[in-house]
Amino acid sequence: MTVEMIIKAVIYVLLAPFIGGTLAGVDRVFAARMQGRQGPPLFQPFYDVAKLLSKQTTVVNSIQVLFVTVYLIFTIFTGALFFAGGDMLLVFFALSMSEVMLVLAAFSSNGPYSIMGAQRELLQMMCYEPMTLLVAIGFYYANGSFMVNDLIKAEIPAIVQIPGFFIGFVFILIIKLRKSPFDLSTSHHMHQEMVKGLTTDLSGGNLALVEIAEWYDLVLMMGIVGMFFITANPISRVWAVLAVIIVFFLETLIDNLFPRVKYQTMLKVTWSVILIFAGTNLLILNVLK
Repeated sequence: MTVEMIIKAVIYVLLAPFIGGTLAGVDRVFAARMQGRQGPPLFQPFYDVAKLLSKQTTVVNSIQVLFVTVYLIFTIFTGALFFAGGDMLLVFFALSMSEVMLVLAAFSSNGPYSIMGAQRELLQMMCYEPMTLLVAIGFYYANGSFMVNDLIKAEIPAIVQIPGFFIGFVFILIIKLRKSPFDLSTSHHMHQEMVKGLTTDLSGGNLALVEIAEWYDLVLMMGIVGMFFITANPISRVWAVLAVIIVFFLETLIDNLFPRVKYQTMLKVTWSVILIFAGTNLLILNVLK
């Protein structure tokens, strides 16, 4: 790993929680305006985390603390590897491992809502994990490398060659960011029967770590969206930022328009979108190659 890669990784580790927390605040404000409400202040997510950190942390068992801590570490490592220019495949594998840690933390509590949330999270992983792997494969087909440092030096944006992968990835972001209609395992809203589900038995500092990890994860997801538009041309960064803004607000819009669905519908719809868009795009790439 070069000095430049280390610097990029450090910058991500330091800035991502502030950017992610701010984006979470923007999401809340935008959602409130759509519903005709005043909504919370922009920096409410930071106030919430500060309050959680000041509260007493009650744990069911010590292993739960370990799983939550490892979940945060893996999430940070995943984003740092991506923004440092590392291997895209390793990024997604590490991301999967981080999600497994959160599921194990929920299972370890033996609480009925936590276990239900963990089971639903595994179902959600079955939906979006294949698409994340396909995205890495799509970038390889487009530019002949899994390394992010190589991908950002492409002559033409990846979106030109793999638009189907982009559509599939934007779709599974609804699940990954736990937006309605696919927020089955846990939710920030009061429209489902077990609101916090996966994180029901987490409190205080543990819950704060999960919130911070989600901020890191949000920045990573938006970074991957931007990757579809970045090339060796510096002006492409502008297009990438615009794409990220559009996708971010699109996800919030969808979150506020659609009611939550059952897991059977989520599986059918998600796999249909993956097969139709990403599958067709992959077939076309194979034929052209």
